[in-house]
Amino acid sequence: MVQERPVRVERRLAAILAADVVGYSRLMHRNEEATHAKLTTLLTDGITHAISEHGGRIVKNTGDGFLAEFPSAVEAVRAAVQFQTRIRELTVADAADGRIAFRVGINVGDVIVEPHDVFGDGVNIAARLESIAEPGGICISSSAYDHVRGKVGVEFADLGVQNLKNIALSVRAYAVVQDGLSSAPGPSRAKLDLPSPPRLSIVVLPFANLTGDPEQDHFADGVTDSLTTDLSRISGSFVIGRHTAFTYKGKSVDLKKVGRELNVRYVLEGSVQRSGKRLRLNVQLIDSETENHLWAERFDKPVADLFDMQDEIVARLANALNAQMIAAEARRAERSVNPDAMDLNFQGYAWSYRGVEHMSEARSFFERALAIDHGSVGALVGLALVDLTIGASLLADNRVAYLSAAEANAIKALSLAPDHAVAHRILGGAYIFTNRSAQGIAECERALEIDRNLVGAHSAIGIAKFFMGRGAETEGHIVEALRLSPRDIFAHRWMHIAGMAKILIGADREAVAWLRRSIEANRNFPAAHFWLAAALGLLGERDEARSAAKVGLKLDPGFTISRLLVSEASNNPTYLAERERVCEGMRLAGVPEG
Repeated sequence: MVQERPVRVERRLAAILAADVVGYSRLMHRNEEATHAKLTTLLTDGITHAISEHGGRIVKNTGDGFLAEFPSAVEAVRAAVQFQTRIRELTVADAADGRIAFRVGINVGDVIVEPHDVFGDGVNIAARLESIAEPGGICISSSAYDHVRGKVGVEFADLGVQNLKNIALSVRAYAVVQDGLSSAPGPSRAKLDLPSPPRLSIVVLPFANLTGDPEQDHFADGVTDSLTTDLSRISGSFVIGRHTAFTYKGKSVDLKKVGRELNVRYVLEGSVQRSGKRLRLNVQLIDSETENHLWAERFDKPVADLFDMQDEIVARLANALNAQMIAAEARRAERSVNPDAMDLNFQGYAWSYRGVEHMSEARSFFERALAIDHGSVGALVGLALVDLTIGASLLADNRVAYLSAAEANAIKALSLAPDHAVAHRILGGAYIFTNRSAQGIAECERALEIDRNLVGAHSAIGIAKFFMGRGAETEGHIVEALRLSPRDIFAHRWMHIAGMAKILIGADREAVAWLRRSIEANRNFPAAHFWLAAALGLLGERDEARSAAKVGLKLDPGFTISRLLVSEASNNPTYLAERERVCEGMRLAGVPEG
């Protein structure tokens, strides 16, 4: 039997040049036809001629870039320098946010050659070097540098050893220095005057369907679509549109490159997997500049109504991501030497999310922001949030003054931004805690028309029902708030409200369950201990009731029943009559009369 000879694979040593357009997807999203025409002109007038002049050939175009092969590293670098210079000349008059620029990576290696493509680590390294180059810059490997040093008339900056993605061995890299500026990360960005990413900018990459069942693609795509829509409702956010995001579907992507292409700071990616009657969704928020994971969550749900499940998952993610992105921006702002009003607002909100005990720190940042920008809606809403949070405590001193200040700042914010959902919600809260619950509910419903996932509006409506003597309706609104944001910093307050409502309608055992949940969520919230004492007292469990009262008094030694009675938030007759049960329960628990 004659054994067939193996097919010979053609290999050769070559200089590989990989080039890519900076922010191609963003540019195409802004103006497809103009971007395509301009890129075609640049390829014709600036790039193709330079490559052929230096003995190279374009192996293939990749839509937003190209791959070229040269027999000489010297000629590859000369060609790159020539066409990068020419592109700058051709685009110098273009607006900065619409200017086309290329990144270039060059490597020398032994590659597999086919008529219309080249393969191997030599190619992959060139592509990875391109990804770390600055816009308009050129990065080369040490293997290329050894060939070109002293021969190409340009200087190089040593970038040190680089750990390139999916490349097993580290590679030392060098950046070409042109016109006194290095194409290493940093200097050339200022030269090109490219805009920095908006602060709350994010792209939701298409969620991966790990099920293996194409029938589940619609669910994964639906989550991506809905989350993109909901995130766009976050005040001050910049969310890349669905059609641009879906150009990455099914592809292995470099997140740093995605961030640069789309000019966004954050990337959200996730996956969907179905197993039997359960569905699992994993999601993670990533800083595109560092590829650091900022937040991750996993959802396990029974497969029932996919649309209801999708709505719940999307709503919870939108609420969590809002807080996570603001926290990340606050950390950035802390490093700023000269913070602007928006930097200060982010820091203020980050402090407010830590709880009531940090409201003074939050206030200081909002006041500083307002001093810089007297019309800062974010600062006005932030100050209103601080005052409402303090005034909403029925046990706070000077609560009327706090609530009046919250109302004034919320109204001023709405005069500047009539559709600001959070401002409507805060104004609604100020009305609710000053005996105007019907007006408060109307404001909260307006907030939910603007942002259906605004959890604070759901909880506030539940509180309003409590003050209107309709405590039986309160629990449903609290459950909805907890469904949307189960780990919310204010969840303990919502649980407390549900427990209070249960006492007023005589469901003392259910009240105990809610109040214990509130205490588990935050053991340092004194009001929950006092109301738990009341519920236990009404149930005849006196020893436990006294123990709960003692814990409450340790946290708030000045609390008395009289103090509760003077902190009036409603004159509704049903509410006032039902509240007498609470006072009786507290007396049975040994809470001081005052």
